Amino acid sequence: MMFLGSMLTVFGIGFVCWLLFTLAIYALPFFAGLTAGLAAIHSGAGVVGAIIVAVLTGGATLVLGQMAFAMVRSPLVRAAIGLAYAVPATVAGYHATLGLATIGVPSETWRAAFAMVGAVVIGGTAWARMSLLTSLGVGQGMAGGSSDGSLTTATSGAAPARLHPRTG
Repeated sequence: MMFLGSMLTVFGIGFVCWLLFTLAIYALPFFAGLTAGLAAIHSGAGVVGAIIVAVLTGGATLVLGQMAFAMVRSPLVRAAIGLAYAVPATVAGYHATLGLATIGVPSETWRAAFAMVGAVVIGGTAWARMSLLTSLGVGQGMAGGSSDGSLTTATSGAAPARLHPRTG
């Protein structure tokens, strides 16, 4: 029975870590949606209205941020957008890792060390997920060809190349 409990604990902590890495990119949209929802509820929108405002604001923050990161060519602006998404994920990763380290690490110094390593790894994961959009080629033309897909050598009037040197 103790073996089963230990295995379930390991799988549970593993699942929480996987969930944390998967949801790291959504820290900024979550905070934006939460802030907008709380502002809506304090202005008298009600619970349903606040939930709708929070979901729409969080979704818009995620989509607009990813589109801006993918379309902007300036490395400085791209870095600022990436940091806007990676910093909240880093803070959330620090606190989540600190909470997990509190379960099994008795030393306060080691808890803080594990929390900092977890924060860096989770912030890096959020940065990598944002930069995945640029590797998909959003807003870029085809590599090595024309953007309209036409054959430039066939229409440029150049002589066709011979396929085999012995054929005339």
